[in-house]
Amino acid sequence: MPPDPTLVFDRGLMRARQQRASALDAPTFLIRHVAQDLSDRLATVLRRFEWAADLGTSGDALCRELAQSGKVGNIVRIAASMPGLRQGKENAEHVGPPLLIAADEEALPFRDASLDLLVSGLALQFLNDLPGTLVQVRRALKADGLLLAAVVGGDSLIELRQSFAAAEAEIEAGISPRVIPFLDVRTAGTLLQRAGFALPVTDVERIVVRYESPMALMHDLRAMGATNPMIERSRSPLKRATLVRMMQIYADRFADPDSRIRATFDIVWLSGWAPHSSQQKPLAPGSARQRLADALGAREHSAGERAGKRTDDR
Repeated sequence: MPPDPTLVFDRGLMRARQQRASALDAPTFLIRHVAQDLSDRLATVLRRFEWAADLGTSGDALCRELAQSGKVGNIVRIAASMPGLRQGKENAEHVGPPLLIAADEEALPFRDASLDLLVSGLALQFLNDLPGTLVQVRRALKADGLLLAAVVGGDSLIELRQSFAAAEAEIEAGISPRVIPFLDVRTAGTLLQRAGFALPVTDVERIVVRYESPMALMHDLRAMGATNPMIERSRSPLKRATLVRMMQIYADRFADPDSRIRATFDIVWLSGWAPHSSQQKPLAPGSARQRLADALGAREHSAGERAGKRTDDR
């Protein structure tokens, strides 16, 4: 049977790698940073969330921040694979904390309008159907419920991607995908709108991490269970010559004066609310009480009138 063209990631392989990473002393600097940032963002929301769910976040740093925030009453953790998780469909309003549920992140185990808050830290970038998951999240949230999630996106690992591509172009017959495609901030906003969220907001934070070598970076990615899980990845072993050339290119293009190399991680933040009558609404077309030209203090030109050309000398 031919592969499903809509599938990008090998989710089974992804789960196996994450299980292996959980048994190791995996680096957690990105998760800890996101957990603290999410707690700070939640602190600006002047309300309490009785039932919250953490979708797919690795480790317990995010749940600890939620518990210490004083903003959340009960927390449900959802992941496809985690030791000790309960199996089955649950209604978050009828279970007592702490609750751990094993479920695929693309098939949420919640009834409609059963959650006040859903958070996720660096997990949603590995979903094959992110738009569908966002629709499920919006349905699982009560009216005026909040989604707050962070994904690895933008130009993350751009240095590694470019170095591998240049090395393969020189040494091998073609270029194979070595780094997964990432969500950009504009697309994230569009997906929130299409999923039916009100007041959608997206922004991006860039974190640059310095390593002794590209091998140290790849060791961290492997330890985090974040190496390439794409279905279309190359099945051939990486040639030593390609690896050596990649490291040379990386060091030539992306090293600082002290010879340490840079690795970019763009954290894309998504937030949106389940619609509610109390939320702000955009004004209806034609309801403005002041002309834009008056507000800007500008002269309004009629149709067909050409504005004068202005040249600034610098």
